[in-house]
Amino acid sequence: MSSFLPVDEQLDLLQKGAAEIIRVEELRTRLENSRQTGVPLRVKAGFDPTAPDLHLGHTVLMRKLKHFQDLGHTVIFLVGDYTSLIGDPTGRNVTRKPLTREQIDQNAKTYTDQVFRILDREKTEVRFNSEWLGKLTFEDIIRLAAKFTVSQMLERAEFHARFQNEQPISLHELLYPLAQGYDSVALRCDVELGGTDQKFNLLAGRELQRDFGQEPQIVLMTPIIEGLDGVQKMSKSLNNAIGIHEPPQEMYGKLMSISDEMMGRYWTLLTDLRQSEIDKMNADIASGALHPMQAKKNLARTIVAGFHGADSAQQADENWARQFQDRDLSAVADEVRVSWLEVVVADAVSLERYKRESNREFPIYVAKLLAKLAISDSRAAGERQVDVGVEINGSKRTDRTITIHRPARLTVRVGKRAKIAIIE
Repeated sequence: MSSFLPVDEQLDLLQKGAAEIIRVEELRTRLENSRQTGVPLRVKAGFDPTAPDLHLGHTVLMRKLKHFQDLGHTVIFLVGDYTSLIGDPTGRNVTRKPLTREQIDQNAKTYTDQVFRILDREKTEVRFNSEWLGKLTFEDIIRLAAKFTVSQMLERAEFHARFQNEQPISLHELLYPLAQGYDSVALRCDVELGGTDQKFNLLAGRELQRDFGQEPQIVLMTPIIEGLDGVQKMSKSLNNAIGIHEPPQEMYGKLMSISDEMMGRYWTLLTDLRQSEIDKMNADIASGALHPMQAKKNLARTIVAGFHGADSAQQADENWARQFQDRDLSAVADEVRVSWLEVVVADAVSLERYKRESNREFPIYVAKLLAKLAISDSRAAGERQVDVGVEINGSKRTDRTITIHRPARLTVRVGKRAKIAIIE
């Protein structure tokens, strides 16, 4: 008797949030065969360790990997340590600078540490594609390259655009789809997951598997999730991301700041609810049976609990309610001790005078203070926030500088983010 759920129940979870599946009927057939034989599907997703810190945007693909794992299939977390030496050209209009082996190894360790906040460590097969790519001879690479034409490679959007714009395409970049496709051959994958921007590479895997006499893998692509602004893709450089290592209160507050329109998309892409459950929730919101605010609080609590535990999520929920529903800011905002020297606006002569006159009023630079409190990521970002307005001790201010006496205790808030600065 198979331990796998009926295929329709599996598809209810697996199709949720998928941007495209090539092909759904093939996936259904594989799932039927798996259920009849009791043999799990082999499902992989590859990650080049090009950056050490993950945000929720990175987890969309990992969560879909988890869905296969939860259904009993074999999940392979593939670290592209060899493909990182090439540098993925996806989304690039210039050649990506290859990482050093030391950078790759360090980033790979960080990735594998972080991924097990989502996947089950005991049930996850972690592989490095240097295992097989490092063994290929030059003859092997020539035979692999012979399976594709230059014209096929130039059909890839990034290469086509660069060719049309007379921007250079390095020869080694053309090897990237071959390497990723060969990963699927080496691992004998049934399913490969990837973002929509990876479609060319994912289809290359299907073609190579056919050439090597294997049944071509199913390709399941996930969408690129928008950040807190609801417009641009989630990215730390755009200051619209939620890092998976952020404190519970910070993560919860950011999630509560998203629009009601984005809430449904976050439920779909960042949680483990089945599509049928999400459809019911949306119907409840539409009928008035569930208030959108409560649905958003449920979302924030669900995501925070996944990374920090249920107790931390509950505490963040209660703190947020006191802060923004009861307006008791001082009870929940973290206190940060700041040296006045780090935020004061003064030249060297004035600094010496301020040091002697301890009770003197001090002009401090608000953008510096926001950066020090980690409310903004940089002084430049802080300046942009000041232009919009910063709440200081309950009053909205757009001044670049404010004057204080030492010591001072300032409650500082920007949107849903708040801190208490103890300036000594």
